[in-house]
Amino acid sequence: MKNIGFLSFGHWNPHPQSGTRSASDVLLQSIDLAVAAEELGADGAYFRVHHFAQQLSSPFPLLAAIGTKTSKIEIGTGVIDMRYENPFYMVEDAGAADLISGGRLQLGISRGSPEQVIDGWRHFGYQPAPGEDESGSDMARRHTAVFLDLLEGKGFAQPSPRPMFPNPPGLLRLEPHSAGLRERIWWGAASTETCIWTAKKGMNLQSSTLVVNESGKPFHEQQADQIRAYKAAWQEAGHTRTPRVSVSRSIFALTSDQDRAYFGRQQDNDQFGQIDNFRAVFGRSYAAEPDKLIEQLREDTAIAEADTLLLTVPNQLGVAYNAHVIESILKHVAPGLGWR
Repeated sequence: MKNIGFLSFGHWNPHPQSGTRSASDVLLQSIDLAVAAEELGADGAYFRVHHFAQQLSSPFPLLAAIGTKTSKIEIGTGVIDMRYENPFYMVEDAGAADLISGGRLQLGISRGSPEQVIDGWRHFGYQPAPGEDESGSDMARRHTAVFLDLLEGKGFAQPSPRPMFPNPPGLLRLEPHSAGLRERIWWGAASTETCIWTAKKGMNLQSSTLVVNESGKPFHEQQADQIRAYKAAWQEAGHTRTPRVSVSRSIFALTSDQDRAYFGRQQDNDQFGQIDNFRAVFGRSYAAEPDKLIEQLREDTAIAEADTLLLTVPNQLGVAYNAHVIESILKHVAPGLGWR
């Protein structure tokens, strides 16, 4: 295991017991947690993106703000729903945030998850291509193809003969351009077919705690099979760089009475269910004393196949407690998994 970071879903709730009672709370605490995680030695700070929900949504102001407050930690998303995105404007936003952070963005994108509203992307002005029987997933991939192409930084727009400012020669590209960002785009995949498609497109792979139930095997084995298929497809595609793969897990080292009160009774079995019209398997949570956690995680074949582990954090419990959760893993568990 080369890299360990955290993944926050950025929930807020006005309930008196919530540590994040407003959007302002969760945004400012997300910055503080990223700073704390960097000080603890974590490798990444990642954030989920949801629309029409009391959760984090527009990621780039947050990513840029974290970029100004930190200096080493990777800053990313897991994932941005491409059904909602204008790829042209997104390239400008991503380029700016990446330059502010000194080239530390790791952008996870995908088709997205089940929504809070019906076809929410229509409210953003997007719809499947007419007459082509295009699905929302197809539209997300169409937006992604444009986004990836624009990230290459090639000129495509004819300059005006009477520009306000002098232009460089040739066709113009979107600015600001951040060289290298194209290689730091990840796709969130939940099926073997999508993992293979991701490899062919030259994107890194993000695999979450939910995958399509394709074989009935335990969750981590199905996920590991998908990762192996991705790596084989990457090699077959002839890409020259080494790809990256992340998995996310809910992992809690029980080192205090507070830990045991919060997580001592966590569900420790995979769960099978139906989501978005497909059969899915949901990965278990891990909560145990550090020595037992190390033994359990060594048996997780998907973690062994990945190079990056993202710890899903209970952000509504506040910065101090989540920093404790991260520190407990980094100090007591991660070394036993070969980290650092």
